[in-house]
Amino acid sequence: MTISFRTGVMSLAAAALLSTPALADGSKLDEVLARGHLVLGTGSTNAPWHFKSADDKLQGFDVDMGHIIAKALFGDPEKIEYVNQSSDARIPNITTDKVDITCQFMTVTGERAQQVAFTIPYYREGVGLMLKADGKYGDYAALKAAGSSATISVLQNVYAETMVHAALPDATVDQYDSVDLIYQALESGRADAVATDQSSLAWYMTQNPGRYKDAGYGWNPQTYACAVKRGDQDWLNFVNTALHEAMTGVEFDSYAKSFKTWFGKDLTPPQIGFPVEFK
Repeated sequence: MTISFRTGVMSLAAAALLSTPALADGSKLDEVLARGHLVLGTGSTNAPWHFKSADDKLQGFDVDMGHIIAKALFGDPEKIEYVNQSSDARIPNITTDKVDITCQFMTVTGERAQQVAFTIPYYREGVGLMLKADGKYGDYAALKAAGSSATISVLQNVYAETMVHAALPDATVDQYDSVDLIYQALESGRADAVATDQSSLAWYMTQNPGRYKDAGYGWNPQTYACAVKRGDQDWLNFVNTALHEAMTGVEFDSYAKSFKTWFGKDLTPPQIGFPVEFK
């Protein structure tokens, strides 16, 4: 029996459709909607990103990103199940479907992007310098001009001295083995400035209003984004839409309120008219 070319092509096309996992299984978006809540992977020990309040409630900027996504899904920001995970579980929990999405101050890299699909960025991290409000040096320029006379406290790391010297080539670098100690060094006068993540400095300054100030310089940029499983464009598109509209559209007030709470900064509302994305 002969099979016409047309019939053969149709049969091959049908077979291809039946064997396509995305079509057979549906999108994560449909799965989450049917379930009725979002499963969010995040941490619980790193303020201001994800940490427990005095009444044991999970809070932080990453947690708020989850609220934004849940509201976009269900009209209710509280429809979330949290999976408390370590940093090294962020990718495995996505690839094994233990979580729908991870929002956990995850730096975007090319290597990681081969394993998971990153959303649009929701924050850009970098290293900053914090000074005492009434300290010897007024800003970054004064620190740099001071050369080796300026002492910078930093968390101990094999790259710590190189990192500081990228911004302050001649500064004296003192390394400490805990975050608390780098702040104590500044407070006691053993250091003239603290160098660490700008988000951590912003959080620390919101907890101690008027006592410290930003030196006005940042470097070593890193992009933070949420991550989902590769190969599901519908789910990725949905999450991107939710985050995009939080930063530029209908949910801007929610994003701005969170930014103010955790970083102490007021955001300028998106300009009305021509979309900022195309400027």
